[in-house]
Amino acid sequence: MSAYRQRTLLADGRELIYYDDVPGTDRSAPDTRDLPATASTSQIRWDPLFAEWAVVAGHRQSRTYKPPTDECPLDPSRPGRPTEIPAPDYDVVVFENRFPSLSVGAAEAVAVVDDGPFRTRPGVGRCEVVCFTSDHNTAFAQLPPKRVRTVFDAWVDRTLELSAIDGVEYVFCFENRGEEIGVTLSHPHGQIYAYPFVPPRLAVAARTAAAYEAEHGGCLQCSLLEQERADGQRVVLESEHFLAYVPFAARWPYEVTVAPKRHVPDLPGLDEAELDDLASVYLQVLQRFDGLFETPAPYIASWQQAPVHTDRDSWHLSASVFTIRRASGKLKYLAGSESGAAVWINDVLPEAAAQRLREVG
Repeated sequence: MSAYRQRTLLADGRELIYYDDVPGTDRSAPDTRDLPATASTSQIRWDPLFAEWAVVAGHRQSRTYKPPTDECPLDPSRPGRPTEIPAPDYDVVVFENRFPSLSVGAAEAVAVVDDGPFRTRPGVGRCEVVCFTSDHNTAFAQLPPKRVRTVFDAWVDRTLELSAIDGVEYVFCFENRGEEIGVTLSHPHGQIYAYPFVPPRLAVAARTAAAYEAEHGGCLQCSLLEQERADGQRVVLESEHFLAYVPFAARWPYEVTVAPKRHVPDLPGLDEAELDDLASVYLQVLQRFDGLFETPAPYIASWQQAPVHTDRDSWHLSASVFTIRRASGKLKYLAGSESGAAVWINDVLPEAAAQRLREVG
């Protein structure tokens, strides 16, 4: 790991970790706030009709919602205005969410229920906030490559540590940007969820990859990469170690998959050269999204890593980046077909989307 890590605790006992671009910076400023201890009532409930878990977290109703810029809790602390980050400045910082959807503490607060079809389990896991920069008024796409690499080091480090928590089955690193997406804090940040189950869509992908390997003796994503490169219509950019392409059956108006050419299961599986290359490729992809319209694109970017304990050999790491903006001033809403039947209807031809993303590069 090229980033430099320093750990501390916030006033209510939550963990906070600084990841610095260079060594030697003192991040020992204490959290001076008087905070009550956090408590989680998170639970997961089983849906017998669709055979999947849902998270119920009633305590999150009181979480911070669209504060004024001068009250942002993700800014560095200033004299007279302590925030979630005690230091007066930082490069990248990760800390436990104050209002988590999942928590290790839920194991003590929520009972196990097995009453016929009604099954409840504690929402054991962990939810972390990742702040990409101390600058409130910038964006991930505007970060220098060195900082992007520090973010990747943080994601790698957190994936390893969160995967070791008893009960965690999946580690999901993601970023939501833009009010249109539903972001409630405008400071450049993302999140990491450590789930006590494999999320439904990713569970399907895991089964599909395992079935493909059993039938064909190889990796489905590796095969897709070869065929997308040969076809070329949907390729957005290619580097030494990565390919970025619009999926053939893209669900969103502008959607890009970023995948390593080498078969690895997760971010910790990448070597130093691949991480350096990825910092550049990922930055270029986000910049292309911002070049699509007159204003920055609202997007969701997430890393689809292998489950912690299952299907790791057949899984191939990838990132998914998409925007819900289909044209200037027009959003792709999840209407009846999408929200009710989970059947996406895309108004933009994937080949046209790829051409547009190549042009704005």
